[in-house]
Amino acid sequence: MRLVDLNTLEELALPNDLLWKDEFEWTPVAATNTYTLTGALIIEQGVRQAGRPISLQAPEQDMAWVTRATVQTLRNWSAIAGRKFRLVFEYPTDVRQWVVVFNHSTDPIGAEPVKGFPGHASGDWFRVSLKFIEVTL
Repeated sequence: MRLVDLNTLEELALPNDLLWKDEFEWTPVAATNTYTLTGALIIEQGVRQAGRPISLQAPEQDMAWVTRATVQTLRNWSAIAGRKFRLVFEYPTDVRQWVVVFNHSTDPIGAEPVKGFPGHASGDWFRVSLKFIEVTL
């Protein structure tokens, strides 16, 4: 798995054991149901062009570790409003990619030290969770 900054084309490797926890909790169809004064039902439907959440997290405590340097790069990238990235999944049986931005409607990055106390060296390990939202290019 990797994240590519579409401005600079800089790439950042991400752990392949990050789990896309909300992969099946979104639908491209949006709808509203309203009733008229006569009681008739009006259903309006449309297809969303973007906005799919992509929330990545470690499925277990001993998975999805990254270095402090990686966390710092992610935090620096997330601090740039509107910056777009290409998120690429590359598994032997699955290669997919999306254009994403960090999801700032919530905390886009979670990182906790693996050892349970703060790591200060760039090589110290952190368990990471990331929240993106799919956008159009």
